[in-house]
Amino acid sequence: MKYLHTMVRVTDLEASLRFYRDALGLEVISQKEVPQGRYTLAFLAAPGDSSAQIELTFNWDPEVYTGGRNFGHVAYAVDDIYATCRRLMDHGVTISRPPRDGRMAFVRSPDNISIELLQAGGARPPEEPWVSMPNVGAW
Repeated sequence: MKYLHTMVRVTDLEASLRFYRDALGLEVISQKEVPQGRYTLAFLAAPGDSSAQIELTFNWDPEVYTGGRNFGHVAYAVDDIYATCRRLMDHGVTISRPPRDGRMAFVRSPDNISIELLQAGGARPPEEPWVSMPNVGAW
């Protein structure tokens, strides 16, 4: 058995690609329109690690999605949590749980999917402005 991907339904594919690809830094592995099913699939993965993918499913007919408590979050290890959070903020993403401890942060996608960021190789020394930043919303 091999883990393949996690699927997330999105309401605006371009906004989601700006978040996952441009702000978070994932790479688009493939993208495919399925006219007969009226949906588009985009598969993304962390650079150099296509073995763990996230599938964005965009249904062409509008739907309202509600988040279930049975789904927690998607997590990524990052080389520099401060630089990653800065890049996300530069793209207009709110840091819901700042990396005050130099180890962990949370953000939300345009469709309110919780994304956990973990510092690879152990915590970095605490730094400003992160130490003083409050939590925002829920993660």
